[in-house]
Amino acid sequence: MPKKLIKRFMPKPETLREHKHLRIFGRLLHNPNLWALNRRSAPGAFAIGLFVAWIPMPFQMVVAAAFAILFNVNIPVSVALVWITNPLTMPVMFYGAYLLGAKILGHAPQEFAFEASWQWIESSLATIGPAFMLGCLVLGVGFSAVGYLMISNLWKYSIMFKWQKRKTK
Repeated sequence: MPKKLIKRFMPKPETLREHKHLRIFGRLLHNPNLWALNRRSAPGAFAIGLFVAWIPMPFQMVVAAAFAILFNVNIPVSVALVWITNPLTMPVMFYGAYLLGAKILGHAPQEFAFEASWQWIESSLATIGPAFMLGCLVLGVGFSAVGYLMISNLWKYSIMFKWQKRKTK
């Protein structure tokens, strides 16, 4: 069941191989293990995708693909999961990361008004940056671990269910 469900939403290997930002990996993308969906590659791909989704940087897809190649897990799942952070979800997710980081550091959350400028980013790195980055790291590791365990267990129980179904026939 999880394999069919995941495959339904997964991008095609050809689409990712031809993506302009992923072409930098060249022949590495021809490794068949990077496109296989099995009980080892799926949980690892979920972990990588969820972790990279919490990294506040552009080109998250490239980073997710690089980690997937490094750890030899499914590239399409890793790349697809970074789209959890999109223009609609990003403000809420990253503000929550900032609040968590401020709480961990024992700082009172500061009020700020976002501006889309390099000057605002530079000045904010000193004030809200440490709490924000810590929150992103904690949430990235947390979501990554939960995603890994959830998919791993879902896969295991799916296999157990299939085996029990075979026994009763």
